[in-house]
Amino acid sequence: MRKLRSKSLSVSEARLVLRGFEADGHRLDGAQIEDVIEDYCARAYLDDATLAWHLVTSGVERKGQGRVALSRSLAQRGIPRDVIEEALAELPDDDADRALEFARSKARAMSKLDEDTALRRLVGQLSRRGYNGSVAMKAAKTALSEVSNGGPAHGVRFVDSD
Repeated sequence: MRKLRSKSLSVSEARLVLRGFEADGHRLDGAQIEDVIEDYCARAYLDDATLAWHLVTSGVERKGQGRVALSRSLAQRGIPRDVIEEALAELPDDDADRALEFARSKARAMSKLDEDTALRRLVGQLSRRGYNGSVAMKAAKTALSEVSNGGPAHGVRFVDSD
């Protein structure tokens, strides 16, 4: 219970904590651990689906992560593959938009670098955030192009009709 007060745990993580738990000089056996896990799940103290949803939401909104990074972080927390897939299925298919938004936020700082270096660094940052290669490359090229041309196109554009 002390661990759950400070951090939400997956069922797998709770199982690991309980394996290390000692009460009155005795460790819990497998059956006792499963009884505690079952009780905590019934009381909704442990819920992998809810935890996955929160982690996906946080990863997208606060960290700007792509699907690959989100999937990896959920798997590292011991969340089952089917729960991960379900949580990611609820995401809108906007990886390209989120990647471009992130790339725009970083592109200005790279304006003093040569084009190849800036592109390589920006693609690397996007890749580490979990965006696949083609999405990262397109977002990086677009953001760097916008910076070199004076920023992203916003507002009304007037076209000379002559």
